[in-house]
Amino acid sequence: MRYAIVIEKAERNYSAYVPDLPGCIATGSTIAEVEGEIREAIELHIEGIRADGDVVPAPSSQVEYVDVAA
Repeated sequence: MRYAIVIEKAERNYSAYVPDLPGCIATGSTIAEVEGEIREAIELHIEGIRADGDVVPAPSSQVEYVDVAA
């Protein structure tokens, strides 16, 4: 499965979350680190959902960029 993630710059690090998996978040000191951390968080989150006997939400979020005049 391929989930969209959102990475945001915080004051001293980066944070990431998965719109299709509420509560699935991660932080890291670099973009590369937060990408690795969110990948692991997704895997653990899905394991937890399955362990609870719930259905894993299918990826449905879409990412687009919009250009605007600055």
